[in-house]
Formats: sequence, structure tokens, C-alpha cells
Amino acid sequence: MSNTATVSYMWAEKGKQPRINQKQRKRERKTLFGCIEPETGIVITGKADKGNTVSFFSFLLLVAKHYQGRKVVMVLDNVPYHHAKRLKPILERYKHRIELVYLPPYSPDLNPIERIWWYMRKKITHNRYVQNLQDRINNFDMFIQDFKIENDMGKNLTKLIVNI
Repeated sequence: MSNTATVSYMWAEKGKQPRINQKQRKRERKTLFGCIEPETGIVITGKADKGNTVSFFSFLLLVAKHYQGRKVVMVLDNVPYHHAKRLKPILERYKHRIELVYLPPYSPDLNPIERIWWYMRKKITHNRYVQNLQDRINNFDMFIQDFKIENDMGKNLTKLIVNI
């Protein structure tokens, strides 16, 4: 998650590209981790200053803790730290709790969490100015909280995954 606005489709005067003001003085980034249980729409997220093997494994443990007593099968894209050699001995130790399934290269459309990220960008960054990275993180937290509230109210969000 960087501190930049994204221009998406919108109404505008013909021939005039809309501009979204943005201010980014330095490279500010946070790594967001997320997974969704397709059957229920439950989303689990995590944040880290940097995406790497350590932060990824911490997220895996967070997910496994959420599903205590159940084996977690997680669908992943091909980010290099998902395949890190350092991760293999740890995954071997936790193989009774965590199984990773890798998507073919360049196929994000097969990963259910990508639909959530698309929807998040639509709600948080597309055609919107955000003052700083902390505001963007706060918007992300509110977005995820809304997901949890919707699920708690029984408005199962799996429709978002299936129908997009």
C-alpha cells in the first residue's frame, strides 16, 4: 500500500483527463496480507512494514490461530517470499496445520483475495486524494471493519467473490 491515488474509470468531460492531486514526498509503503474464506466471506488481514519471509510467516500463523483445530489451505500468488527456501523447514513443521497452494504464474484472477483488493482500491484509492499513508491505512482498517460488520449481520460477502 503506497500513498498514491489511482485514476480509474469515471465520468469526465470528453478529451480532458481527470487529475487527482497527490502528495508523496518520500517512498512510504506498507505491505498488506489478506485471505478470504470463500465459503463464508470472512476476511483476515495483516500489515507489515515490509513484505518478506518473516512477515509472511507471521501472517500465516495469525491465520492458523484464527482457525485453531483446523487445517488451513491457502491459495497464493507467486511473490518470491511465498516460495522462499527459509520458509520450507517452517512449513514442514506446520504441515499438519498449513498447506500452501500456488497459482500458475500471471493468474491473479484465480485468487479470491484479489477481488477484495480490487474492491478495496475502488473504495479507497480510485479517484480519491488521500493526504498521507496513515490516512490510507485508517481507510483500509475501516473498509475491513465494514466487511466484518456485513458478515456479522448475515449479508454474506461471498457474492463479491463469486459475482465479479
